[in-house]
Amino acid sequence: MSDRLETFVFSGAQPARLDVFLTVCLPEFSRSRLQGLIRDGFVRVDGAVVTKAGRDLEPGARVEVRIPPPAPSGLAAEAIPLDIVFENADLLVVNKPAGMVVHPSPGHERGTLVHAALGHAPELEGIGGEERPGIVHRLDKETSGLIVIAKNDRAHRWLQDQFRGRTVEKVYLALVDGAPPTPVGRVEAPIGRNTSHRKLMAVVPSEKGREAVSEYRTLERFARHTLLEVHPRTGRTHQIRVHLAFLGCPVTGDTVYGRRKPTLPLDRHFLHAHRLTVVLPGERQPRTFEVPLPPDLQAVLEELRRSEE
Repeated sequence: MSDRLETFVFSGAQPARLDVFLTVCLPEFSRSRLQGLIRDGFVRVDGAVVTKAGRDLEPGARVEVRIPPPAPSGLAAEAIPLDIVFENADLLVVNKPAGMVVHPSPGHERGTLVHAALGHAPELEGIGGEERPGIVHRLDKETSGLIVIAKNDRAHRWLQDQFRGRTVEKVYLALVDGAPPTPVGRVEAPIGRNTSHRKLMAVVPSEKGREAVSEYRTLERFARHTLLEVHPRTGRTHQIRVHLAFLGCPVTGDTVYGRRKPTLPLDRHFLHAHRLTVVLPGERQPRTFEVPLPPDLQAVLEELRRSEE
């Protein structure tokens, strides 16, 4: 695959930054991606290589951009079945099963959602300048439910902007041990690295963590458990699990942030990404996608209801 060459002429009446001009000319690429091309010497202005993204363009300047082919990532497509909730030319909405890791990592070099997505849609290669599917957000390994995968740079940027702008509505279902202090509530507690266990997260002082906000409401009460609907307003690592443990009602089955011995017969924590509302690329009105509890969690919930009849 050869380089792609694009040529543009700046027709503005006043000088403008090179990177800003290119975001208008090449909307399928993020500004950071274009800044990287400039920094790496892939952009010429009036025939001369420019490596400063903030370079001012004068009216009539001729800009050439050489876009290299995707860099090999070494990821191999795998024929792993996916529960696809929605698909179009721009994205996939997948119902991820518990136990599947999103990205390859030490100990999880195969069998991830990334490998499965590449097996389903090879056109995902090339997003972000390397051959990898466009994962926009993540779910923990043992959390089931909805996750979005972009198929091209334009969709990746479109979706990232919504997640960063906190306009995506995410709704989780969580069964917890005990009950929160109030039936409906909002948790505003910064999250950062646990100083004793660096791989874990914790509620920390504001100067040592990042803003984290979660809202919840009670759906069903049991003698020793509560079913909650949780709306994370920010997207910190392990946010829901950390916040609910902070309230004194950890997610049932969460042996990391909750009780070491599950209070119900569960092989993983009871947390499910139930509903996702997002504006799709090129559309104006948001769409809502929803998946029910998977059979393992539904069975635990039904048994809990029967035991308290």
